Amino acid sequence: MLRLPRRYAHFLFAIMQSALTSSIAAAVASVSFFSEGMFLRHWLHASFLAWLLMLPVVIFFAPFLNRFAVLLTEPDQPGAENAAGEY
Repeated sequence: MLRLPRRYAHFLFAIMQSALTSSIAAAVASVSFFSEGMFLRHWLHASFLAWLLMLPVVIFFAPFLNRFAVLLTEPDQPGAENAAGEY
């Protein structure tokens, strides 16, 4: 199995998360096309377009959102967070 170096984990996470989110959102938005028999075609087109738009957004904003989430929370136990402020 091909495995990427850990330094690319952020990009791999962004690809998977944006693809999943875009696919689910496009499926919800495409439900009205189900009765016309056009659901699959519309869903594939919409999810691909949404993914192309969301991937750069997720890659750029995920680190900032992660840091912001850490700022808004506190560790469950003293010493539970690592040096980077993440769990």
